[in-house]
Amino acid sequence: MPSSPKLFYARPSSYSRRSTFLILCSLIGLSGFIFGFVGLSRRGFGYDCKNGKPLSVSVTWDKSSTGSTSSGGGVSDEGQKRHKVMGFVGIQTGFGSAGRRRALRQTWFPSDHQGLQRLEESTGLVFRFVIGRTKDASKMSELRKEVAEYDDFLLLDIEEEYSKLPYKTLAFFKAAYALYDCDFYVKADDDIYLRPDRLSLLLAKERPHSQTYLGCMKKGPVFTDPKLKWYEPLSNLLGKEYFLHAYGPIYALSADVVASLVALRNNSFRMFSNEDVTIGSWMLAMNVDHEDSKQLCEADCTPSSIAVWDIPKCSGLCNPEKKMLELHSRDICSKSSTLPSDED
Repeated sequence: MPSSPKLFYARPSSYSRRSTFLILCSLIGLSGFIFGFVGLSRRGFGYDCKNGKPLSVSVTWDKSSTGSTSSGGGVSDEGQKRHKVMGFVGIQTGFGSAGRRRALRQTWFPSDHQGLQRLEESTGLVFRFVIGRTKDASKMSELRKEVAEYDDFLLLDIEEEYSKLPYKTLAFFKAAYALYDCDFYVKADDDIYLRPDRLSLLLAKERPHSQTYLGCMKKGPVFTDPKLKWYEPLSNLLGKEYFLHAYGPIYALSADVVASLVALRNNSFRMFSNEDVTIGSWMLAMNVDHEDSKQLCEADCTPSSIAVWDIPKCSGLCNPEKKMLELHSRDICSKSSTLPSDED
């Protein structure tokens, strides 16, 4: 009678268990070495994982567009997708304002990449310093160093000159519109103390008008330039010598208004010496809704102030580098609760 086949069950020996354990340890050690080498290599080659995607961007102008680039030009298509945010806040600055930018970065404008991103995520607003170019090679070199260190700029391909601020302002709105899909585009100066959280609440309000010009409004002369031949007929048409426009340190234009500015042919609207008067005259011609907010022109910090500057003594803080730090050290300015706007 044939014997039944015997079934054998393998029993791992102590040697096999030790071998498996040693191999596993070797693999773990090798993996740790590889990851450590990659990390050190990236640091040595200039990679910085904490920074991620650069925030600063340089906007070039389409030289083939109609008109000269000095009046705005067209933003060249670099294949960039427009980012959707509630608002873009362009802090207008210049080559002589490094001290102001330093003061802002020590107060309400975060100096580090992660801090700026957290502010933007919490408010729905993007914040960038806005500056043009200069023929001074040393100044451009210093700017490039600052951009590399802080990564918080929107660089415009336009000559940075005080006499050409209206051109720069129009260029800013065109560039911001090309890069970001916003409900509002905010122009602000680098010498005001700002509460971004409260600005966010103001911009988020429901509004019946799609074309909104938001700012601290004042009445200014229609046109005081004696070279203009048509200011008298316009004055007669209005029946008064003054029109409403926002103070220059900070104001906002809704998306529909900026879209209309972007669609304008270069040199189709007259430029004046004052940038706020220039924008205000355009808003008058476009028949937009003027929304007056005194929270944007407070002379001191209050429970509802959004922008603080030395109105009417200065167009901004009179001594911004010093005053900015003084304001930020006061709890009423930097740490008071953010209250919903009580303005209708």
